[in-house]
Amino acid sequence: MQLGQIKSNGAAIAAVFEEGRARPIPEHKMLDLLRRAETQGETLSKLAARLASRHGEEASPILPISPPEVWACGCTYETSASFRDAEHGTREGMYGYVYREPRPEIFFKGTGRVCVGPGRSIGIRPDSRFTAPEPELAVILGSRGRIAGYTLANDVSAWDIERENALYLPQSKVYDGCCALGPVLVPVEDVPDPYALEMTCTVTRDGKELFAGSVSTARLHRRIETLIEYLLRANRVPCGAVLLTGTGIIVPQEAALAPGDVVTIRIPEIGELSNPAAVAE
Repeated sequence: MQLGQIKSNGAAIAAVFEEGRARPIPEHKMLDLLRRAETQGETLSKLAARLASRHGEEASPILPISPPEVWACGCTYETSASFRDAEHGTREGMYGYVYREPRPEIFFKGTGRVCVGPGRSIGIRPDSRFTAPEPELAVILGSRGRIAGYTLANDVSAWDIERENALYLPQSKVYDGCCALGPVLVPVEDVPDPYALEMTCTVTRDGKELFAGSVSTARLHRRIETLIEYLLRANRVPCGAVLLTGTGIIVPQEAALAPGDVVTIRIPEIGELSNPAAVAE
C-alpha cells in the first residue's frame, strides 16, 4: 500500500494512492494516522484501508508527512566514507573511522520546516559552490522507535562547507529546502526486505542528463535497527520523526546543483521523488 498526503480545501490530509488516484482519509493528517494506528493496535495499512473514502480522485502527492524531527546518518555506505576521506587527502580519516566503528554518525537535519515534497524546490545554499543531492532510504518512526514505514529522501548538502571544516556540518546540512521526502510512505508491513531495494538518482540540466547513479540498500553497512537504537539513546524521539539512513550514491563536484536542475530519486517499490533546485533565500 502507498500512503501519503494531498491538498484538500487548502489543508493537508492523508490519502491512499492507487493506480494514479488518491482516496482521501478525512480529518486525518499522516501524523494523526500514525498515532491512531498505535493507539488502536492496528497496522497502518489496515487502518488506512478502513478509513479511506471508497472513491478515488485526481490529486498529486505532497509532503507525505510533516515530521516533528528529521535525523540523518552518515558514512553508512563505504562509497560515502571513502569519498569524503579522499577529499581530505587521507586514506582513512574520520569518515572511515566512523564507517568502521560501532557508533554511527547521527545528526539533526531539522523539522518539517526545512522539508519539501515532490515537485517542490530543494535549496542550494547561496554561500556554497558545491551543493549536491544525497539520495537515501528514509524511515518513518512511530513511538519508541518503532518502524512505521519507508519513504525516499534527498539529504541535500553543501559539501564544500563541510569540506572546509567538519564543525561546519550544521551549516552544510540544515537550511531552507535541505530535505525532500516522498512521494509516498509505504508501511513497514508492505516492505518485506528493506535491504533488497534498488535506488537510482539522476540530475538533469536543460533536459539533458548531467549525472546518473545507483546503489542497492544491500550495501548499507549497518542494520536500520542499529541506527535507530543509537538515535534513541537518551533521546526521546517523537512519533512521526524521520530517520535518513545515509547515501551510497556520490554526486561529483562537476555535477554540483545549479538553479533549474532536476533531481530524481527512484525506488520501484516506493516511487519517484523529483525536485527542481533553486537558490535558498
